[in-house]
Amino acid sequence: MLRGLYTAAAGMMTEQRRHDTITQNIANVNTTGYKQVDSVARSFPEVLISVVGGDPNNSERKLGKLNTGVFLEESISMFLQGDVTESNKPTDFALVSELGRNDPTSGQPIVFDAGGQYVDDDGNTLFRPQAFFTVQDDAGQVRYTRDGSFRVSGTGQLLTSAGYQVMDVNNQPIMLTGSVEDLRVDGQGRILDPATGQPTGVNIGISIVDNANEMVRDGHGVFRIADPDAAGVRVSAADDNMEVRQGYLERSNVNSTQSMVDMNLAVRAYEANQKVIQFYDRSLEKAVNEVGRV
Repeated sequence: MLRGLYTAAAGMMTEQRRHDTITQNIANVNTTGYKQVDSVARSFPEVLISVVGGDPNNSERKLGKLNTGVFLEESISMFLQGDVTESNKPTDFALVSELGRNDPTSGQPIVFDAGGQYVDDDGNTLFRPQAFFTVQDDAGQVRYTRDGSFRVSGTGQLLTSAGYQVMDVNNQPIMLTGSVEDLRVDGQGRILDPATGQPTGVNIGISIVDNANEMVRDGHGVFRIADPDAAGVRVSAADDNMEVRQGYLERSNVNSTQSMVDMNLAVRAYEANQKVIQFYDRSLEKAVNEVGRV
């Protein structure tokens, strides 16, 4: 009888964590460049149930398979393009990208699904490459972000809203000269001379990540990568289907309506499992207090 109790408890813990994930998404619905997190729940391995006692030669002793519950295996970031809104600030930047890749076997362009994934004939999963601004934290570690709400320090450094240094294509901090109002950047991230309109030779560092699922959230809207080779990190090229828009910001890609629906479903599922545990509690109480007296 306790198997059902354990299964219901596992369901409650899974729905609680799912609820926490959805709450995090809703809290960041207005966070610039935020990427929604989806939870993946999986079931525990099935077990074979048999009758205890009786004739060991009786083939009917096996009752069948039983699933013992679910658990929240992982949380996956959804790197879908967020809506781009105009801010008219010269230090605000948005990345608009629809990067593609070819099938390594056939060489044909891959058609990704809505989640940016593709499964080939051999069962291998490929992901749509994603573009990120390259920044550096206070410890000198390279980080990646889609939050382009930059600012300029008193010494001319281009910084993120959290104070991280924005890097150029050579992984050097970008230092600006002249007035911030004169800052001009083209669609490839090249900083232009305000007088001539020609590139100054300084480009905003934009990294292309082939497998963004290798990225780990590091707080303050940035990601870190433990193994750049596994993630397939490279510097953006001129032929990449990507554009830097100055004076714009990328909004969060959280679907607030769907998140509210999912949160209500998680609450209802939590309550259903809670009712099951209450039923088992009352049954055990009867077994202890009433059946024992018979």
